[in-house]
Amino acid sequence: ELNIIAPNVAGGGDTLFQTRSAAGNLGDIVLYSAQGGKLQDLVTAGLIQDMTPYMDGQENLETYMDAIETTSALVEEDGLWAVPSEVSTRSATEPLGGTDPNSGAYIRWDLYKELGYPEMETLEDLLPVLKDMQDMAGTSDSGQPVYAISLFKDWDGAYMGNAGAFSAWYGYDAVNFAMLKADGTGEIQDILSEDSEYMRGLRFLFQANQMGLIDPESTTQNYDTLTGKYADGSVILGLFPWMSATYYNTDAHLSEGKGMYMAEIKDQTIRQWGCYSEGNTEIVAMVGSKAQDPQRMVDFLDWLYSPEGIASGYTRYCGPENVLYTVEDDGPVLTDLGKQCFIEGDGTMPEEYGGSSWQDGSCQLNYKIVSSGEIDPRTGYPYDPTLWESYSELNSNPVLEDWQEHMGATNTSEFINSNGEAMTSPGISFAPEADSTEIATLRSQVNSVIVENSWQAVFASSEEEFNQYIDTMVETAKGLGYDDVFAVDKANAEAKQAAWQAASGE
Repeated sequence: ELNIIAPNVAGGGDTLFQTRSAAGNLGDIVLYSAQGGKLQDLVTAGLIQDMTPYMDGQENLETYMDAIETTSALVEEDGLWAVPSEVSTRSATEPLGGTDPNSGAYIRWDLYKELGYPEMETLEDLLPVLKDMQDMAGTSDSGQPVYAISLFKDWDGAYMGNAGAFSAWYGYDAVNFAMLKADGTGEIQDILSEDSEYMRGLRFLFQANQMGLIDPESTTQNYDTLTGKYADGSVILGLFPWMSATYYNTDAHLSEGKGMYMAEIKDQTIRQWGCYSEGNTEIVAMVGSKAQDPQRMVDFLDWLYSPEGIASGYTRYCGPENVLYTVEDDGPVLTDLGKQCFIEGDGTMPEEYGGSSWQDGSCQLNYKIVSSGEIDPRTGYPYDPTLWESYSELNSNPVLEDWQEHMGATNTSEFINSNGEAMTSPGISFAPEADSTEIATLRSQVNSVIVENSWQAVFASSEEEFNQYIDTMVETAKGLGYDDVFAVDKANAEAKQAAWQAASGE
């Protein structure tokens, strides 16, 4: 039984981390980033503990020991400090897998069809299409207003997270204030430069708000509130494919001929991730220093990385065999309950599994243990049921069939890869060097200025006011030492470029 204390319901951003750090107790099991010197900071502050004394007999963790040791090497002190997420046994240059990338313009396809599938050459061409879709959308399932875009602040960090999301549509990744092409080529962008992808995202959102396309509650709602709006049909554009698929593309909506799928923006080059052969250090699992029973914590992590744990420990994986699926001669097939859970949106589990709904009872860690395309050794098929042939046949619906006919592809990943609209960033275990005390102080101040002014700029009342907020953001940030911080980020981005190139054999 897990008692989960999560940032999105405890103040957002780093509020929870700072509060619990000050108390000296992050929890028994800690899920946090190991990048940017954060893992070293946790060890130095005595907030996590070495798992070495508890590793005897941990056969599942032993399978990924190379990745664990590589991640733990980010710390000066000897020890096994963290287990990385998304571990893969495949090449770093091979796409992670799955039917959808992690970004793209996922919109209400039924409304887009009704408009006659208008072509969009650039990101900015999406705006009038969204306006027409919002005008024809009516109200949500519960009778609430429908907006083209709805935002949230939970993922703000170095900048406004939702504004930065569009950069991935054009192949960019970020190292704090530095943006770089996912294939390791090209010039590194300064997010505060006038022509950066971040500024493009801010201007896009400002223009959207001027057109009445942004939910006015965006400045105060959190992630949970937003996902409820997706489920209710109050949002037309999904910034993240899994968000729209999970919360809107339910059997109820699809049976009504409604669904969210990717529309092509012709100048897009969507970033897709390569496999993390050494694990992903963006999120890692650790044992807190105040855990009363650290052996039990490591035992749990060992189970989490077992085939059973992987299948059940990530919401979108297949769950328990002979409950949600069975393995037939031609591969795994969902049971009736599995269809309810994965196709229709939810189902009630047997009493021996708690008797609650699948959504309520499924693991809520939001922690991707292994890559989407990883193979379950018990079945010889992927853990991800969306990659099963039987699932594709079951999941067909009139909206998807129309999308497939119009796009000439089975799924989004196939479309963007076959049309040269994808860019793969090799899966590497890269973590920037830790900030010096001076840079860390400057960064904290600059982050706040950029986030605050970005939100104000998006919701500015006029073009003049938008430009004023942008100018204030740039001038204030630079006055607080932004250029010094960016120099560090640029150096780290160049190191990441070099690591990508090495992983690609260049």
